[in-house]
Amino acid sequence: MKRTHHCAQLTKTDLGATVSLAGWVDSIRDQGGIIFIDLRDRQGITQVKLEPESNADVGARAAHLKPESVVGVAGRVTLRPAGTANPNLTTGEIEVDATALELYNLSDTRRSRSTTRRATRSTRTSA
Repeated sequence: MKRTHHCAQLTKTDLGATVSLAGWVDSIRDQGGIIFIDLRDRQGITQVKLEPESNADVGARAAHLKPESVVGVAGRVTLRPAGTANPNLTTGEIEVDATALELYNLSDTRRSRSTTRRATRSTRTSA
């Protein structure tokens, strides 16, 4: 999947356009039947909406995503529902309604700092 836009490029003037984005999963929110991904690249963030019930293939792929996974997304630019715009983002008035999701790299599970400290401490004391 070839990128057509960077994440910070899309605005209301792009409504209805079919686009392809690529980047890192910044965050994932499952709202019970709809999954939202904040997709990040070097230019900014775009919200992507996935509906697993409407597109089982996309839903199955989304189920495995973790923050910092690298993905490609294709879909249509739509207006966010009233009251859900994010004025802190240049793309805050729109979202991409995903029709395709391609996983390029699944991130490793992050280790917390406390786990790392415990492992280091136990190594020192056991030596």
